[in-house]
Amino acid sequence: MTKKILVLHTGGTISMSADDDGKVSQNADNPMNHVGLDLDNLDLTVLDFLNIPSPHITPYHMLDIYKKIKETAGQYDGVVITHGTDTLEETAYFLDTMNIPEIPIVITGAMRSSNELGSDGVYNYLSALRVASNDKAADKGVLVVMNDEIHAAKYVTKTHTTNVATFHTPTHGPLGIIMKHDILWFKTAEPRVRFDLEQITGTVPIIKAYAGMGIGDGIISLLDPEKIDGVVIEALGAGNLPPLAAREIKSLMDKGVPVVLVSRCFNGIAEPVYAYEGGGVKLQEDGVMFVKELNAPKARLKLLIALSAGLEDQELKDYIEG
Repeated sequence: MTKKILVLHTGGTISMSADDDGKVSQNADNPMNHVGLDLDNLDLTVLDFLNIPSPHITPYHMLDIYKKIKETAGQYDGVVITHGTDTLEETAYFLDTMNIPEIPIVITGAMRSSNELGSDGVYNYLSALRVASNDKAADKGVLVVMNDEIHAAKYVTKTHTTNVATFHTPTHGPLGIIMKHDILWFKTAEPRVRFDLEQITGTVPIIKAYAGMGIGDGIISLLDPEKIDGVVIEALGAGNLPPLAAREIKSLMDKGVPVVLVSRCFNGIAEPVYAYEGGGVKLQEDGVMFVKELNAPKARLKLLIALSAGLEDQELKDYIEG
Protein backbone atom coordinates (compact mmCIF):
# COMPACT_ATOMS: atom_id res chain seq x y z
CA MET A 1 0.00 0.00 0.00
CA THR A 2 1.37 3.41 -1.01
CA LYS A 3 1.70 5.94 1.83
CA LYS A 4 1.26 9.63 1.09
CA ILE A 5 3.76 11.73 3.03
CA LEU A 6 3.83 15.52 3.30
CA VAL A 7 7.36 16.92 3.59
CA LEU A 8 7.82 20.45 4.92
CA HIS A 9 11.33 21.86 4.55
CA THR A 10 11.93 24.75 6.96
CA GLY A 11 15.66 25.36 6.58
CA GLY A 12 18.54 24.74 8.98
CA THR A 13 21.86 22.96 8.47
CA ILE A 14 20.16 20.12 6.61
CA SER A 15 19.29 22.66 3.89
CA MET A 16 22.62 24.50 3.91
CA SER A 17 26.05 24.03 2.34
CA ALA A 18 29.60 25.04 3.24
CA ASP A 19 31.84 27.26 1.13
CA ASP A 20 35.55 26.64 0.46
CA ASP A 21 36.43 28.16 3.85
CA GLY A 22 34.00 25.92 5.69
CA LYS A 23 31.51 28.71 6.41
CA VAL A 24 27.97 27.32 6.36
CA SER A 25 24.93 29.25 5.11
CA GLN A 26 21.57 28.66 3.49
CA ASN A 27 21.07 28.56 -0.27
CA ALA A 28 18.39 30.12 -2.41
CA ASP A 29 17.93 26.64 -3.87
CA ASN A 30 17.37 24.10 -1.08
CA PRO A 31 19.75 21.13 -1.66
CA MET A 32 17.18 18.80 -0.06
CA ASN A 33 15.05 19.30 -3.17
CA HIS A 34 17.70 17.49 -5.20
CA VAL A 35 17.98 14.42 -3.03
CA GLY A 36 17.33 11.36 -5.16
CA LEU A 37 15.51 8.75 -3.08
CA ASP A 38 14.14 5.60 -4.67
CA LEU A 39 11.41 4.82 -2.17
CA ASP A 40 8.94 2.03 -2.76
CA ASN A 41 5.38 2.60 -1.60
CA LEU A 42 5.91 6.29 -0.75
CA ASP A 43 4.24 9.19 -2.53
CA LEU A 44 5.95 12.40 -1.40
CA THR A 45 4.54 15.93 -1.57
CA VAL A 46 7.48 18.23 -0.87
CA LEU A 47 7.06 21.90 0.06
CA ASP A 48 9.72 24.54 0.75
CA PHE A 49 7.65 25.92 3.61
CA LEU A 50 10.45 28.04 5.08
CA ASN A 51 14.16 28.42 4.43
CA ILE A 52 15.63 30.01 7.54
CA PRO A 53 18.24 29.08 10.16
CA SER A 54 16.61 27.65 13.26
CA PRO A 55 17.76 30.52 15.55
CA HIS A 56 15.41 32.65 13.41
CA ILE A 57 12.41 30.39 14.19
CA THR A 58 9.75 31.97 16.42
CA PRO A 59 6.54 30.64 17.99
CA TYR A 60 4.75 32.36 15.10
CA HIS A 61 6.58 30.10 12.63
CA MET A 62 5.73 27.09 14.80
CA LEU A 63 2.07 28.05 14.72
CA ASP A 64 2.22 28.41 10.91
CA ILE A 65 3.63 24.88 10.63
CA TYR A 66 0.81 23.59 12.84
CA LYS A 67 -1.80 25.37 10.74
CA LYS A 68 -0.35 23.81 7.57
CA ILE A 69 -0.52 20.33 9.10
CA LYS A 70 -4.07 21.00 10.29
CA GLU A 71 -5.08 22.39 6.89
CA THR A 72 -3.92 19.21 5.11
CA ALA A 73 -5.39 16.76 7.66
CA GLY A 74 -6.94 13.77 5.93
CA GLN A 75 -4.85 14.19 2.78
CA TYR A 76 -1.68 12.46 4.02
CA ASP A 77 -0.65 9.38 5.97
CA GLY A 78 2.28 11.11 7.65
CA VAL A 79 4.30 14.32 7.87
CA VAL A 80 8.07 14.87 7.84
CA ILE A 81 9.51 18.26 8.79
CA THR A 82 13.18 19.12 8.18
CA HIS A 83 14.41 21.72 10.64
CA GLY A 84 17.55 23.31 12.03
CA THR A 85 18.76 21.57 15.17
CA ASP A 86 19.25 24.62 17.45
CA THR A 87 15.51 25.06 18.09
CA LEU A 88 14.27 21.74 16.72
CA GLU A 89 13.22 20.46 20.14
CA GLU A 90 11.14 23.59 20.75
CA THR A 91 9.24 23.33 17.47
CA ALA A 92 8.72 19.61 18.13
CA TYR A 93 7.33 20.30 21.61
CA PHE A 94 5.11 23.14 20.38
CA LEU A 95 3.55 20.92 17.69
CA ASP A 96 3.17 18.12 20.23
CA THR A 97 0.92 20.34 22.37
CA MET A 98 -1.30 21.26 19.43
CA ASN A 99 -4.39 19.42 18.22
CA ILE A 100 -2.49 17.56 15.50
CA PRO A 101 -4.08 14.76 13.44
CA GLU A 102 -3.39 11.21 14.61
CA ILE A 103 -0.81 10.40 11.96
CA PRO A 104 2.97 10.08 12.31
CA ILE A 105 4.56 13.53 12.51
CA VAL A 106 8.35 13.39 12.43
CA ILE A 107 10.95 16.14 12.70
CA THR A 108 14.54 15.66 11.61
CA GLY A 109 17.61 17.71 10.79
CA ALA A 110 21.36 17.50 10.36
CA MET A 111 24.52 18.47 12.20
CA ARG A 112 26.60 18.67 9.03
CA SER A 113 25.53 20.56 5.93
CA SER A 114 24.79 18.94 2.59
CA ASN A 115 28.30 19.12 1.10
CA GLU A 116 30.40 18.55 4.24
CA LEU A 117 32.34 15.34 4.80
CA GLY A 118 30.14 12.93 6.75
CA SER A 119 26.95 14.84 6.02
CA ASP A 120 24.08 13.24 7.96
CA GLY A 121 21.14 15.07 6.40
CA VAL A 122 20.08 12.62 3.70
CA TYR A 123 20.38 9.63 6.03
CA ASN A 124 18.28 11.34 8.73
CA TYR A 125 15.74 12.39 6.10
CA LEU A 126 15.41 8.82 4.86
CA SER A 127 15.09 7.58 8.45
CA ALA A 128 12.36 10.14 9.13
CA LEU A 129 10.44 9.00 6.04
CA ARG A 130 10.66 5.39 7.21
CA VAL A 131 9.26 6.32 10.63
CA ALA A 132 6.53 8.54 9.13
CA SER A 133 5.35 5.61 7.02
CA ASN A 134 5.33 3.20 9.97
CA ASP A 135 1.84 2.48 11.31
CA LYS A 136 3.10 2.11 14.90
CA ALA A 137 4.30 5.73 14.89
CA ALA A 138 0.78 7.12 14.61
CA ASP A 139 -0.13 7.17 18.32
CA LYS A 140 3.12 8.44 19.78
CA GLY A 141 2.82 12.20 19.31
CA VAL A 142 5.42 14.27 17.50
CA LEU A 143 8.68 12.35 17.06
CA VAL A 144 12.26 13.51 16.61
CA VAL A 145 14.33 11.17 14.44
CA MET A 146 18.10 11.60 14.33
CA ASN A 147 21.07 9.26 14.20
CA ASP A 148 19.01 6.02 14.14
CA GLU A 149 17.02 6.98 17.25
CA ILE A 150 13.38 7.97 17.76
CA HIS A 151 12.64 10.40 20.56
CA ALA A 152 9.50 11.90 22.08
CA ALA A 153 9.22 15.63 21.40
CA LYS A 154 8.40 16.33 25.05
CA TYR A 155 11.65 15.00 26.46
CA VAL A 156 14.32 15.14 23.74
CA THR A 157 17.07 17.74 23.93
CA LYS A 158 20.18 18.76 22.03
CA THR A 159 23.21 17.76 24.09
CA HIS A 160 26.24 18.59 21.95
CA THR A 161 27.18 21.62 19.86
CA THR A 162 28.51 19.72 16.82
CA ASN A 163 28.36 15.94 17.31
CA VAL A 164 25.97 14.08 15.00
CA ALA A 165 24.75 12.06 18.01
CA THR A 166 23.51 15.22 19.69
CA PHE A 167 19.85 14.45 20.44
CA HIS A 168 19.12 12.42 23.55
CA THR A 169 16.32 11.92 26.03
CA PRO A 170 17.65 12.28 29.59
CA THR A 171 15.96 10.17 32.27
CA HIS A 172 13.79 8.15 29.85
CA GLY A 173 15.86 7.22 26.81
CA PRO A 174 14.52 6.96 23.23
CA LEU A 175 11.10 5.63 22.24
CA GLY A 176 12.68 3.37 19.64
CA ILE A 177 15.56 2.71 17.29
CA ILE A 178 15.81 2.40 13.51
CA MET A 179 17.36 -0.82 12.27
CA LYS A 180 18.48 -1.72 8.76
CA HIS A 181 15.23 -3.46 7.88
CA ASP A 182 12.91 -2.74 10.78
CA ILE A 183 11.92 -0.22 13.45
CA LEU A 184 12.05 -1.34 17.06
CA TRP A 185 9.76 0.45 19.53
CA PHE A 186 10.50 0.37 23.26
CA LYS A 187 7.66 2.45 24.63
CA THR A 188 4.89 4.87 23.75
CA ALA A 189 4.25 8.52 24.62
CA GLU A 190 1.67 9.31 27.28
CA PRO A 191 -1.57 11.19 26.45
CA ARG A 192 -1.52 14.95 26.92
CA VAL A 193 -3.69 18.05 26.78
CA ARG A 194 -3.77 19.53 23.28
CA PHE A 195 -4.76 23.00 22.09
CA ASP A 196 -6.06 24.39 18.82
CA LEU A 197 -4.56 27.88 18.87
CA GLU A 198 -5.21 30.50 16.23
CA GLN A 199 -2.60 32.86 17.61
CA ILE A 200 0.14 32.91 20.21
CA THR A 201 1.14 36.00 22.14
CA GLY A 202 3.04 36.94 25.26
CA THR A 203 6.49 37.66 26.63
CA VAL A 204 8.03 35.03 28.89
CA PRO A 205 11.76 35.40 29.68
CA ILE A 206 13.97 32.62 31.05
CA ILE A 207 16.26 33.39 33.98
CA LYS A 208 18.99 31.02 35.16
CA ALA A 209 19.74 30.83 38.87
CA TYR A 210 23.31 31.08 40.18
CA ALA A 211 25.15 31.31 43.49
CA GLY A 212 24.66 34.71 45.11
CA MET A 213 21.72 35.61 42.87
CA GLY A 214 20.04 38.74 44.21
CA ILE A 215 23.15 40.25 45.73
CA GLY A 216 23.85 43.64 44.17
CA ASP A 217 22.40 42.96 40.72
CA GLY A 218 18.81 42.08 41.67
CA ILE A 219 18.28 40.79 38.14
CA ILE A 220 14.74 39.57 38.82
CA SER A 221 13.76 42.93 40.30
CA LEU A 222 14.79 44.54 36.98
CA LEU A 223 11.86 42.80 35.25
CA ASP A 224 8.91 45.10 34.58
CA PRO A 225 5.66 43.27 35.51
CA GLU A 226 3.83 45.48 33.00
CA LYS A 227 5.95 44.20 30.11
CA ILE A 228 6.05 40.46 30.77
CA ASP A 229 3.36 37.79 30.97
CA GLY A 230 5.28 35.23 32.96
CA VAL A 231 8.77 34.04 33.94
CA VAL A 232 10.57 30.71 33.76
CA ILE A 233 13.26 30.16 36.39
CA GLU A 234 16.03 27.61 35.90
CA ALA A 235 16.51 26.86 39.58
CA LEU A 236 19.35 25.16 41.41
CA GLY A 237 19.29 21.41 42.01
CA ALA A 238 15.87 19.95 42.73
CA GLY A 239 14.30 23.41 42.61
CA ASN A 240 15.90 25.91 44.98
CA LEU A 241 16.93 29.57 44.86
CA PRO A 242 19.21 31.88 46.86
CA PRO A 243 17.08 33.64 49.52
CA LEU A 244 17.33 37.14 48.02
CA ALA A 245 16.26 35.83 44.61
CA ALA A 246 13.35 33.98 46.24
CA ARG A 247 12.15 37.25 47.77
CA GLU A 248 12.33 38.96 44.38
CA ILE A 249 10.28 36.12 42.87
CA LYS A 250 7.67 36.48 45.60
CA SER A 251 7.43 40.22 44.88
CA LEU A 252 6.95 39.49 41.17
CA MET A 253 4.15 37.00 41.85
CA ASP A 254 2.46 39.46 44.22
CA LYS A 255 2.15 41.73 41.17
CA GLY A 256 0.30 39.02 39.24
CA VAL A 257 3.15 37.52 37.18
CA PRO A 258 3.01 33.69 36.96
CA VAL A 259 6.34 32.04 37.72
CA VAL A 260 7.28 28.59 36.45
CA LEU A 261 10.26 26.65 37.77
CA VAL A 262 12.49 23.98 36.23
CA SER A 263 15.91 22.72 37.27
CA ARG A 264 19.08 23.92 35.61
CA CYS A 265 20.34 20.32 35.92
CA PHE A 266 20.60 18.33 32.71
CA ASN A 267 18.95 15.26 34.26
CA GLY A 268 16.23 14.63 36.81
CA ILE A 269 12.98 16.30 37.84
CA ALA A 270 12.40 19.56 39.72
CA GLU A 271 10.29 19.05 42.84
CA PRO A 272 9.75 20.78 46.18
CA VAL A 273 12.07 19.00 48.62
CA TYR A 274 13.82 21.55 50.82
CA ALA A 275 11.99 23.72 53.36
CA TYR A 276 14.69 26.34 54.08
CA GLU A 277 14.31 29.91 52.80
CA GLY A 278 14.56 29.73 49.01
CA GLY A 279 13.98 25.99 49.08
CA GLY A 280 11.45 24.36 46.78
CA VAL A 281 8.87 23.78 49.53
CA LYS A 282 8.80 27.48 50.40
CA LEU A 283 8.75 28.50 46.73
CA GLN A 284 5.75 26.26 46.05
CA GLU A 285 3.95 27.66 49.12
CA ASP A 286 4.52 31.15 47.68
CA GLY A 287 2.88 30.11 44.41
CA VAL A 288 5.75 29.04 42.15
CA MET A 289 4.63 26.33 39.69
CA PHE A 290 6.94 23.34 39.29
CA VAL A 291 7.17 21.82 35.80
CA LYS A 292 7.92 18.11 35.63
CA GLU A 293 10.61 16.89 33.22
CA LEU A 294 10.71 19.84 30.82
CA ASN A 295 13.75 22.01 30.21
CA ALA A 296 13.48 25.79 30.35
CA PRO A 297 12.83 26.49 26.63
CA LYS A 298 9.97 23.95 26.58
CA ALA A 299 8.58 25.20 29.90
CA ARG A 300 8.54 28.69 28.38
CA LEU A 301 6.51 27.40 25.42
CA LYS A 302 4.17 25.53 27.76
CA LEU A 303 3.44 28.73 29.68
CA LEU A 304 3.07 30.78 26.46
CA ILE A 305 0.63 28.23 25.03
CA ALA A 306 -1.38 28.08 28.27
CA LEU A 307 -1.64 31.88 28.48
CA SER A 308 -2.56 32.13 24.79
CA ALA A 309 -5.29 29.54 25.40
CA GLY A 310 -6.72 31.73 28.17
CA LEU A 311 -5.84 29.50 31.13
CA GLU A 312 -5.54 31.26 34.47
CA ASP A 313 -5.56 30.68 38.23
CA GLN A 314 -6.12 27.02 39.24
CA GLU A 315 -6.67 25.89 35.66
CA LEU A 316 -3.28 27.33 34.70
CA LYS A 317 -1.60 25.73 37.72
CA ASP A 318 -3.13 22.31 36.99
CA TYR A 319 -1.93 22.39 33.39
CA ILE A 320 1.57 23.68 34.14
CA GLU A 321 2.16 21.17 36.94
CA GLY A 322 0.41 18.27 35.19
